[in-house]
Amino acid sequence: MSVGREFDVVLFGATGFTGGLTAEYLAANAPNGCRWAVAGRNQAKLEALRTRLAAVNPACESLDLLHADVADPVSLRAVAARSRTVVTTVGPYINFGEPLVAACAEEGTDYLDLTGEPEFVDRMYLAYHARAVASGARIVHSCGFDSIPADLGAYYTVQQLPDDVPIKVQCYMSASASWSGGTYHSAITAFSRMRTTASAAAQRRRAEGRPENRKVHGLKGLPRHEKVVGSWVLPAPIIDPQVVLRSARVLDRYGPDFSYGHYLAVRTLPTATAIAGGVGAAVLLAQVPPARRWLLGRMRAGDGPDAEKRAKSWFRARFVADGGGRRVLTEVGGGDPGYGETAKMLAESALCLAFDDVPATAGQVTTAVAMGNALTDRLTRAGMTFRVVDERAAT
Repeated sequence: MSVGREFDVVLFGATGFTGGLTAEYLAANAPNGCRWAVAGRNQAKLEALRTRLAAVNPACESLDLLHADVADPVSLRAVAARSRTVVTTVGPYINFGEPLVAACAEEGTDYLDLTGEPEFVDRMYLAYHARAVASGARIVHSCGFDSIPADLGAYYTVQQLPDDVPIKVQCYMSASASWSGGTYHSAITAFSRMRTTASAAAQRRRAEGRPENRKVHGLKGLPRHEKVVGSWVLPAPIIDPQVVLRSARVLDRYGPDFSYGHYLAVRTLPTATAIAGGVGAAVLLAQVPPARRWLLGRMRAGDGPDAEKRAKSWFRARFVADGGGRRVLTEVGGGDPGYGETAKMLAESALCLAFDDVPATAGQVTTAVAMGNALTDRLTRAGMTFRVVDERAAT
């Protein structure tokens, strides 16, 4: 574990849309005595950001600005060597993320990102997990809307049931929000790499293995109307269920036989049909280079919804869990999922690793494994909701 470093937290990519929101959150909420800095390749943009942050917190007038460039591994290694924790919002991560993961794994520096790209996560496990274990670095991916509500929500939910019984959890995610250009580009890039994603996942399964004396598996469901949540639900082939299942494989608290399903919940059948059709069309178009370039041109990386739109946005993850003859319904909720709350989740994750009493872990780990209840408590104090909605005998 890194000790005696100059900075507690360094934020890389702070001049981008989500990075800027994360920097503003840190400016407003980092505790007294927190030594943090921002890093990037454009000095002028960093200076403009510092001026903006000083309006939030005058102490940021002296905020350190560090040079770092994904095309310059030496600069990334230098930043990692100076900080206990490095946070990055620079995506798509499959294109730009690996050099910083490598630097942190070598320097024993904790690393956090916002990726929702399964291929990137699997390739980073294969390439750097062992090195991070040896150096003491914690490599924690998906520290935003992907995948904290699902990961910590499932962990919170299983703690409401006995720990020695089979547990089945199903998550129904609903939201009203807009995408940023960066998120859109990451999604289209991931759609275009489905074969390489599957290959990386297979390699990881062979390398990682499975827990002994416990069962952990995903649930495969069909689109349907789900009475429990009063919504049409669609299976969500995204990174969230993979993260939840990885937490369950590591932590015995998920019980001897844990199963998990993850769904997108919408109110009407026409909406469900439109979403399924739109995603299917995007996946097909992303396979053809000219069509993919056209899709990527629809939004620019760095763009994002304005403050008025973000203020009206929200998300809600509802969990239905059965175990030990009991059924429990829980809910995780908050405001703008993609940006306001994602900036909060990422920043609070960094502060949690830097300052809280968390489990002794190393290597590539999930938020539930690395931080667990300490991060849930932080996010609750910051305004997100984790609550039990109902509890009854299982039907």
